[in-house]
Amino acid sequence: MRRLANKDPLVIEEGGRHLGAAAFRETVDRGARWLRAAGIDRSGLLADNGADWVIADAALDRGGIVNVPLPDQFSFPQLAHAVDDVGVDAVLADPGRRSLARELGFSDSGCLPGTDLALLRRARPTPAVPLPPGTIKVTYTSGSTAAPKGVCLGREALDSVAGSLSMLMRSLGIRRHLVLLPLSTLLENIAGVTVPFRSGACCVVPPASVTGVTATRVDPTRFLETIAELRPESLILVPQLLQALVHGVERGWKAPSSLSFIAVGGARLPRDLLEQAREAGLPCYEGYGLSECASVVALNTPAADRAGSVGRPLPHARVRVDDRGEIRVAGAVMSGYTGGGPAGEEIATGDLGAFDDDGFLYVHGRRKNMFITAFGRNVCPEWIEAELLSSPAVAQAFAAGEARPWIAAVITPAPGASAADISAAVHTANARLPDYAKVQRWLLADEPFSFDNGLLTANGRLRRAAIGEHYQQAIHQLYCDALAS
Repeated sequence: MRRLANKDPLVIEEGGRHLGAAAFRETVDRGARWLRAAGIDRSGLLADNGADWVIADAALDRGGIVNVPLPDQFSFPQLAHAVDDVGVDAVLADPGRRSLARELGFSDSGCLPGTDLALLRRARPTPAVPLPPGTIKVTYTSGSTAAPKGVCLGREALDSVAGSLSMLMRSLGIRRHLVLLPLSTLLENIAGVTVPFRSGACCVVPPASVTGVTATRVDPTRFLETIAELRPESLILVPQLLQALVHGVERGWKAPSSLSFIAVGGARLPRDLLEQAREAGLPCYEGYGLSECASVVALNTPAADRAGSVGRPLPHARVRVDDRGEIRVAGAVMSGYTGGGPAGEEIATGDLGAFDDDGFLYVHGRRKNMFITAFGRNVCPEWIEAELLSSPAVAQAFAAGEARPWIAAVITPAPGASAADISAAVHTANARLPDYAKVQRWLLADEPFSFDNGLLTANGRLRRAAIGEHYQQAIHQLYCDALAS
């Protein structure tokens, strides 16, 4: 690991800015004192990735101030909902987002010491909003609704997850982590910042303008150049970013020899993409978690890895599958939702899954996404979609069949894939599926599902209701054509 001239271990690197452990602690302590003196109780954090974001996050935590990271991908109404939902009395904003904070009803009131973040206070006081006891951070999920839920987290839950991941990071000898996901994402916030600090590793935090990565887009050229230039030992990626990495390797890009661990999560990882990544020499390991459980619950590792699973539960997590097949988690859970009462000691995840005999966890799909065919068979659409996605000809897939005699699918072809290629992919998938889950008919998507057209969430999950509504008539026509034939 690089060290400063005074032998102070380097903990933050952003371009030409380097902070050692002692300097970082001093800056954080000074910021925490300043924020407490300013009388701040709850603060939004509206900034790009960088050292300033990390300092502000740590200063808010040190000062015992509720921190509400505000996602860049949120629309203005969603941001307005978040700040009102928590009742924040201030926002810390970087220069590029100060005007947005002002539009949200906040006025300039100083600058957080050691950073370029402005402190903006509410122009008009608002009534205090009750939060579950012990809340120190409120994280918002991907924003799949107009009014997304705020997940309230306490220090004990956050520390439990960070403790488990720190033990893993130290066991792998990782000393340099590159932050690529937006830090408003809880996964990167904890596993990419808190964990490296606890493990004595360096956290490299370039802004999105350098990495080419936002919550909804990636510039492959900048993305690959950043990884090659900064030579990280670990990364956290969502499947779409892993896909960009694989495509880069296929086009001649070489991963730095330093790279030893890539954790992949945030959305379902197609089995074929994992296989392609490993064949390309990328050290990828799938994991599983959710905001309501303070991020990571289970993770494959070099010492315990099983393809198709999301790994074994981490030491802090107590995981079981109930008699309905739903995954339940205890050990580190949220304090509750904003506007709601305290959570219980165990979270019903809404995910269907199972353990194998060796303790590896498999996630089959969302319980709420399950549909029942006209023959009374319960079907998880994610299961069918995963089989379709195992073909390189299929880029995206959506399965439907509620109250229908058979399964229909909407498919986005991969670049260059023909209708014959898609037919072959469906045939291959059906060979691995039971009769009641086979895709009988399919249609091509008008355009790829994306965040911009409202058919994907920011982290790449299908917005099923929106897709179903958009293609309702076309899917219905498939069944009509079948009856007429």
